[in-house]
Amino acid sequence: MFMGEFHHNIDEKGRLIIPSKFRNELGSKFILTRGIEKCLFVYSIDEWNNMIEKLKELPFTKKNARTFMRMIMSGATECELDSNGRINIPNPLVSYASLEKECVVIGVNERLEIWSNDKFDEFFNENIDNFDEIAENLFNE
Repeated sequence: MFMGEFHHNIDEKGRLIIPSKFRNELGSKFILTRGIEKCLFVYSIDEWNNMIEKLKELPFTKKNARTFMRMIMSGATECELDSNGRINIPNPLVSYASLEKECVVIGVNERLEIWSNDKFDEFFNENIDNFDEIAENLFNE
């Protein structure tokens, strides 16, 4: 399980440090792809395979299923850490997530998310005042 929040800078070549806390669980190779809400998702190979199985169950006759699959799959790329614990994020994914300098890497259970600092702050500030309402509506007593 991934959890926690870490701040790192992306360099001009698109390289970003993956926090050491997450590296062992990710494994030597993992998948990076477009995420929801303009962030990037990072999956271990095992979790990616679980995601693929779920995607296979979506009805290809539904437009939303096809669109979701295209967005996730066309952005997917296999990554490896370099000797400094960094990944090289392809330019289309850097653009998609508006990654410029300061980035936030968060653990979200089965995946990591990579956000631009500005977008994560915006997301957080939009939701922090409603956190108790969100929880109340998700969990039954």
